[in-house]
Amino acid sequence: MASVYIPTPLRKFTNNTAKVEIQASNVDEILINLTTQFPDMKKHLYTSDGKIPSFINIFVDDEDIRNLQEGATDLTDRSVVSIVPAIAGGVDFSKEELARYNRHIIIPEFGLEAQRKLKESKVLVIGSGGLGSPMLLYLAAAGIGTIGIVDFDVVDDSNLQRQVLYGVQEVGTSKAESARKRLAELNPHIRINVYNEKFTSANALDIVREYDIVADGTDNFQTRYLVNDACVLLGKPNVYASIFQFEGQASVFNFKDETGEVGPNYRDLYAYPPPPGLVPSCAEGGVLGVLPGILGSIQALEVIKIASGIGEVLSGRFFTFDALTFQTRTLKFKKNPNNPISGLNPTITGLIDYEEFCGLKTEKQVKEITVDELHLWMTEGKDFQLIDVREPFEYDIVNIGAELIPLADLLNKADTISRDKKVVVHCKMGGRSKKGILELEERFGFGNLYNLKGGVIEYISTYEPEASAY
Repeated sequence: MASVYIPTPLRKFTNNTAKVEIQASNVDEILINLTTQFPDMKKHLYTSDGKIPSFINIFVDDEDIRNLQEGATDLTDRSVVSIVPAIAGGVDFSKEELARYNRHIIIPEFGLEAQRKLKESKVLVIGSGGLGSPMLLYLAAAGIGTIGIVDFDVVDDSNLQRQVLYGVQEVGTSKAESARKRLAELNPHIRINVYNEKFTSANALDIVREYDIVADGTDNFQTRYLVNDACVLLGKPNVYASIFQFEGQASVFNFKDETGEVGPNYRDLYAYPPPPGLVPSCAEGGVLGVLPGILGSIQALEVIKIASGIGEVLSGRFFTFDALTFQTRTLKFKKNPNNPISGLNPTITGLIDYEEFCGLKTEKQVKEITVDELHLWMTEGKDFQLIDVREPFEYDIVNIGAELIPLADLLNKADTISRDKKVVVHCKMGGRSKKGILELEERFGFGNLYNLKGGVIEYISTYEPEASAY
């Protein structure tokens, strides 16, 4: 028998049954048998002259019967027939949209009304990288009516291992603009707004206030606190995830439930950030490519639940995932009365300088050298020592002839570092080498150390573009 999905307005005639099984060989026969079984439905499915009214669409599986053989369209025991009437109020769906979202609409607990809510929703995704890529694809495919994308970065070769929005042809182009193009190809029925600019305290409130839901796909603490605070100040839910190597986290912050109660926010978990350099970024520490796909998809799920009003939102709960062991945990947390932005005595009443807040401006600075200056030293034969503090496997991928001393061994090998000439220390992008220099200066009083700005990646992209990047 074929399955017939009954829309919400007609379920009062089927004893609130969302799906019924009917024996029939074609569409005409299944509608006749349906109205024979539920006679009060007949006047709503047929006009006085026995035709299906124009305000009702009938689909077999994903196809409108007007594109098939109409009432003569054949059915099998696996056929799914969907009755989709027009519903007053809100936004309307085109015939193409009804076909596109059919798999949503036929879910009894979702239906046309939840799909309508998605179309009416405005979602801002901050960051279109590892987390943003899968999230944006699924939100666009699901039918979120308006999607905003904030990202000022460009696509790099190293992004393609995990940022599935982009292909080789997008390398060197704007992430936000490339994302807009890809999402428009995926779903031409949605609106996409692009903010090809850095998300800062100066523009955050103006951007966020235009949206209903914010999803945080960022990869640094200063922006993460900025996103949280902007959402708290404007009363927007913040769908969060973070990733590192094999581990991921997710939660929903600042969510107002149906009773009007607002849930905890990011600062209820972490009122203040860790010291600069303590937690490496994905660019420095790496990330398994599939991990952001998993966590970004979880973010998309939570956005859809909030927008449609279905399910139990991940508010007040903190989800953790270990990809190596496949262990998951869901931890509960509550509002902190000492929260500096939403506690009993808040000290933060507006957006602040988040680089200063995260210690990036007060952190002790080191002497730096640019890749151009280093290249000049090399070509002129200047007498200096060059040290690489990366791991051996990184050195094997690409190196510029430096002496390899992994960061973990640096202090133990301080006696091999010259004090009589300038010493240039580098890593992949500059973070680990800066940390190593600070430790050497504090522990042993070195004053002749220079950090290579941008690391080996900056150097080879400028002077050895044929070398392997990673």
